[in-house]
Amino acid sequence: MRYARVLLAEFLGTFALTFFGGGAICADVLLRARAPFGPVDLVLVAAAHAVVLAVMVTALGHISGAHFNPAVTLAALVSRRIEARLAGLYALAQFAGGLVGALLLGAVFSSAVTAAAAFGAPAPAAGVGALPAMWLEIILTFFLVTVIWATAIDPRGAFKSIAGFGIGATLFFDIVVGGPVTGAAMNPARAFGPALLAGILNPAHFLIYWAGPALGAVLAAVVYVYVLQPGDEMVEPTDVPPPAEAP
Repeated sequence: MRYARVLLAEFLGTFALTFFGGGAICADVLLRARAPFGPVDLVLVAAAHAVVLAVMVTALGHISGAHFNPAVTLAALVSRRIEARLAGLYALAQFAGGLVGALLLGAVFSSAVTAAAAFGAPAPAAGVGALPAMWLEIILTFFLVTVIWATAIDPRGAFKSIAGFGIGATLFFDIVVGGPVTGAAMNPARAFGPALLAGILNPAHFLIYWAGPALGAVLAAVVYVYVLQPGDEMVEPTDVPPPAEAP
């Protein structure tokens, strides 16, 4: 298959983010016997997500561009950094990675743990409405995708040097701030698999965890392309987004 390498990279990256990020939540529930979620828990969960994303970006970025997120792929499509057909295949690989990651959490942890942790699915805190939660996801995703653009997609960026670190660090501070409010998903594929298995899909889920990240990612791409790099022309669509182009 022509795109086997890049699609496998996208699957593996999204799988790792879902399995290890959600797994950190499940493990915390297991260790703390369902004790209240506190500051130490938040730091540990943020660190788990940040480190696994940083590592997977560093390990697989040269193969697929390390999107691992349908919102990032949508932003790349809107800014003509990826061809439409391949963008659709990327999204399928990402959602598959998120779903399989969540399924294997169910195989690793007991049903009591996965039920208590909702398979690591993000959910808005009590009293937080869908629209405020969506706005927060827009903001969080905007900053995440801005850093992705600056370090990984912009050919002038520092992908080989600091992209994994910068992207992981951004995810960390996004989760520290947004985690207690929305779970700070910033990624429809990361949110969907666990939410599906936990049985908590509803219209609010799609508004917060699909529309929010999509809008934030597209806004970040538009601002970066048209404002932060003035004078640069839009690139033509490619079969594989930078930096995964064949030499």
